[in-house]
Amino acid sequence: MRPLPLSLGLAVLLASSGHVMAQTSYPLTLDNCGFAVTLSQAPERVVTIKSTTTEMLLALGLGDKIVGVGFQDGPAPEPWTSAAAALPVLSDKLPSQEVVLEAEPELVYGGWESNFAADGAGERPTLAGLGVASYVSPAACRSIKPAKLSFDGVFAEIAEIGTIFDAGSSADALIAEQQAALATIAADTRDLTALWYSSGTKTPYVGAGSGAPAMMLEALGLDNIMADVDEGWVSASWEAVVDANPDVIVLVDAVWNSAEQKKKLLAENPITSQLDAVASQRYLIVPFPASEAGVRNVGATADMAAQLAGLSFTP
Repeated sequence: MRPLPLSLGLAVLLASSGHVMAQTSYPLTLDNCGFAVTLSQAPERVVTIKSTTTEMLLALGLGDKIVGVGFQDGPAPEPWTSAAAALPVLSDKLPSQEVVLEAEPELVYGGWESNFAADGAGERPTLAGLGVASYVSPAACRSIKPAKLSFDGVFAEIAEIGTIFDAGSSADALIAEQQAALATIAADTRDLTALWYSSGTKTPYVGAGSGAPAMMLEALGLDNIMADVDEGWVSASWEAVVDANPDVIVLVDAVWNSAEQKKKLLAENPITSQLDAVASQRYLIVPFPASEAGVRNVGATADMAAQLAGLSFTP
C-alpha cells in the first residue's frame, strides 16, 4: 500500500478521532515543472485546459470550482458527462490570455505545459504577476523532463490536486479506488508486441517508452516496439513499424483522427496492409483523453485488458 501523503494521513487521523480541521495549510507553495506556485487559499475559481484537467476536478467532486474550460478533447465519460457538458466553454481550442482572464480565475490548470504561452493562455510568470496561479499536469512538464510515468505518478498528481484544493480526503478515496481497480488487471502472458498509434498519416506519431502509453502497455503485459525511445511520444516511420511487425496495434480514438479512420489508413496503405495485426484486425481502442496521464488511465487499461483477452492469435 502506498504511504499516505502527510496531509492525507493527518486527515485520516483527525477523522478517526472525531475532529475537523483543514487538511491543507495556506499559503501553500509547490514546485510545478520547475515553477514556484503559491496559493493563499484553496482556489474557488479555476479554468481547466485539456480534458484531463477537467476530468481530474470532476472526479474529485470539484466541478463547482470550474469557471471555464478550453481545448477539450471530447465528451467526458460517465459519471461526469452531464456535469462536463454544462461547464462554460471558453474556446474549442486553446483560449487566449484575454479570454482566460475574463473568467477571473484564481488558478489555471493546464494539461500541457505548452498551454501556457504568450499566444495561448498566457505565460506563467505573466499570469502570476496578475494574481493568477497556474499548474501543469506533472507528466506533461517540458521545462523539466519528467520521470518515466507510473501509476504511482498519476496517483501523486491526484494527491497534489487534493492538497491544492484542501480536498485530501476525496483524493485519498479516489486513489484507493483506482489502486483497487488496477490490482485486478492481469498482465497478458503471451509475450505479445504492440504499437501505440496516436496520430499522423504519412508519419505516425506513436507511444514511446516513458509516458502514459508505455505505462499502460506495461500493465497490459505488452512489449512496446518503441520502448527504447525515452520520450512520451515520438514521430516514427511506417518502415520501422513494418520491421517490428507488432502483434497488436493500439488505436487512439480522437475526434480529429478516429480509430476507424486509422483502420482504413492501415488497410489501404501498401506498406502497412500486410502487417499481421492489420490483416487479422488485432486492434485495441482507447479514447484520446484516456491516453494522457489522468484519472482515466486505470479504467482505460482495464478496458483494453478485456479487449486483449478477446483477441485470438494463430500459430
